[in-house]
Amino acid sequence: MIEKMELLDVDKLIEEFESMTKDAGNVQRETLKKILEENGCAEYLQNLGLNGKTDPESFKACVPLVTHNDLQPYIQRIVDGSSSPILTGKPITTISLSSGTTQGKPKFVPFNDELMETTLQIYRTSYAFRTREFPIENGKALQLIYSSKQSKTKGGLIAGTATTNVFRNSQFKNTMKAMQSQCCSPDEVIFGPDFHQSLYCHLLCGLIFRKEIQFISSTFSHSIVHAFRTFEQVWEELCADIREGVLTSRITFPSVRSAMAKLLKPNPELADLIQKKCLGLNNWYGLILELFPNVKYIYGIMTGSMEPYLKKLRHYARDLPLISADYGSSEGWIGANVNPNVPPELATYVVLPNIGYFEFIPLKENVEEAKPVGLTEVKVGEEYEVIITSFAGLYRYRLGDVVKITGFHNLSPELKFICRRNLMLTINIDKNTEKDLQLAVEAASKLNTEEKLEVLDFSSHVDLSTNPGHYVIFWEISGEVRDEVLEECCNCLDRSFVDAGYVSSRKINAIGPLELRVVQRGTFQKILDHYVGLGAALSQFKTPRCVGSTNNEVLQILCNNVVKSYFSTAF
Repeated sequence: MIEKMELLDVDKLIEEFESMTKDAGNVQRETLKKILEENGCAEYLQNLGLNGKTDPESFKACVPLVTHNDLQPYIQRIVDGSSSPILTGKPITTISLSSGTTQGKPKFVPFNDELMETTLQIYRTSYAFRTREFPIENGKALQLIYSSKQSKTKGGLIAGTATTNVFRNSQFKNTMKAMQSQCCSPDEVIFGPDFHQSLYCHLLCGLIFRKEIQFISSTFSHSIVHAFRTFEQVWEELCADIREGVLTSRITFPSVRSAMAKLLKPNPELADLIQKKCLGLNNWYGLILELFPNVKYIYGIMTGSMEPYLKKLRHYARDLPLISADYGSSEGWIGANVNPNVPPELATYVVLPNIGYFEFIPLKENVEEAKPVGLTEVKVGEEYEVIITSFAGLYRYRLGDVVKITGFHNLSPELKFICRRNLMLTINIDKNTEKDLQLAVEAASKLNTEEKLEVLDFSSHVDLSTNPGHYVIFWEISGEVRDEVLEECCNCLDRSFVDAGYVSSRKINAIGPLELRVVQRGTFQKILDHYVGLGAALSQFKTPRCVGSTNNEVLQILCNNVVKSYFSTAF
C-alpha cells in the first residue's frame, strides 16, 4: 500500500497545470513579485534602485537586459566565496557549469534549492502528460545518465555540471521513485569516475533487467545513439559477462565492480537469447525492442542540435515513440512537453508561468531597438529571443535562444526551439544558423545513402586564413565513399545555404568555395573525450556545430584528423 501512496497523482498534476496556464498573466506577476521579495536585499538589485518595488513596470524600468558577461564579475565573487547577498537573498552554495560546447569553455551559473524545485516541477508536469498517453508499469528505466565529479571552488562552493547537481540531489531520487522511473543501474555506475565504464555497466544492467525496462532515456538523444553504437562493438563481451556471471576486466574501479557483482549472476539462457537476437538483426535495425521487449518509449532532448541523431535513433527504435524532453538550459527551465505523441521534429514546449519571469525580444525588428514583450503578449508565428528572470539570481538574462511561437495552451505560449542566436556562420553579409547548417548537411548526406553510408557527426568552421574567407564543413562518415560522390556532396552543401547574403557573396567571390573535410573515424569521440576530460558530463555533451577560432583545442582535433578535403565548384 505504501508503494501506491508514493506515486504521483497524474490527474492532479495536469489539473494544476491547466489552472495555472489559464491564469498565466497573473501567475507571472506573482512569480516576479516572489522573486523580487525573496532577493530584494541582494546587492545587484539594491544598486538598481528598485526600492522594494515588485511590479513588472518598475522592474523593466530599473533592471537592464544582461548577458552572462555582464553578470560574470558578480558570479565570480560568489565562486570565490563571498557570503554577502550578491545576486540572491540567501547565499548560493552550489554552482552549475554549462556544458561548454557552445562557447568552448564552461560558464559558471548559480544553482539553488529553488532552481532544483523548478527542475522537479518540470519533470513531474511532463511525466503526467507522458503517462496519460503512454502508461508505464512499476518497472525500471534504462537511464543513460552520467554524473561528472563535483568539485570545490576556491571559495568552497560545490561546482558541477547542471545535470550532476540535479542527479546528486536527494530529491531527484525520490521524484524518480514517485514517477515509477527508477534507474536500473546502481548509483556507483551513475557516479562512476569513467564514463566508458559507466556506459558499459548501464548496458549490462539494462540486459539483466531487460523485461522490466519500461522506457529508455538520457538527457540528450546523442547519448542514447552513442550507447547503442557502443553496444554494437561490445555485445559479445556483455553476453560473456552474463553467461559466466563475471564482470569483464575492462571495469577497473572497485566501487563499480562490487556494485555490479551484486547484480550479476551466471545466466547462460539470457546470454544465448541476446546472442540469438543480435545475430538475427539486419544492420541492427530495431535493436532496442529486441533487447527490451516492454519498452513503451524513448525519452530525451531531441530538438535543436540533437535533431541530426534522430535518423539513427529511429533505426534502432523502429516503431517506438520518440518523445522529446523538456526545454531548459543550465541557467533555468522554460517549458514542458505536454504533447508527447508529437514527433520530435514538431515538438513544442508550453511555458510554466510560475518557474520564472519571462520576456521575449521580437526578432522581426532591429534587435537593438526592439522592446521585449511579456509572456502573454507574444504573437503566434513570430520569432523571439528568450529573456529569463530566475529564482537563482539571474535578472532579465538573455538566454541566447531563438524560439518561434506556435500557439497557446490556454493563455501560456507554446514555443518551438529554433536555434542558438550566437551560433552563426558569417563572413560577409551572410548569416547562417545552426539550423541552416543542419538542413545543408541533411540535403548533402542523402547522396551517401546509395552507398549505404551515413554521416555519423559533423561540425563547421569559418576559415578566415584564406582570402576571401570560406566555410569549412567537417564530416565523419561510417565507411569509404568514392571521391566523385564526396565532390558532389561538397557542391550540394554549398548550394544548400540559401541565405541571400551567402548566395550573392559566393557569386561575386566575396566568400570563397565551401570546403568539405572528411575526418577519420573516432574524431568526434576524441572531441567528446576532450570535453569530458575538462569536467563536462557525458549527459550534457553537445557536439559543437560551429567551432570558432577561440575554441582552438577542438579545432586542432578536427584539423589533425582530416583524411580528405574537397572544394566546391557549385558557383
